[in-house]
Amino acid sequence: MAIITIRVPDELKLKMRELNINWSEEIREFIRKRIDEEERRKKINEAMEILKRTPVSVEKGFGAKSVRDDRDSH
Repeated sequence: MAIITIRVPDELKLKMRELNINWSEEIREFIRKRIDEEERRKKINEAMEILKRTPVSVEKGFGAKSVRDDRDSH
């Protein structure tokens, strides 16, 4: 396992000591969540770029016609 060191102001460190919190686990969990968010954001941006390059040709009224056709088929 790798070690990461951070610096915090002295008053913050004192407040951290007063609380019964496993700060290492809190920080690890924060990092995991932040990485997940960034990976999702990256995938969304990649998908949006693909969609921008994909030609879209939907005729006007397509949605209403589809709903109507579906209703009529039952």
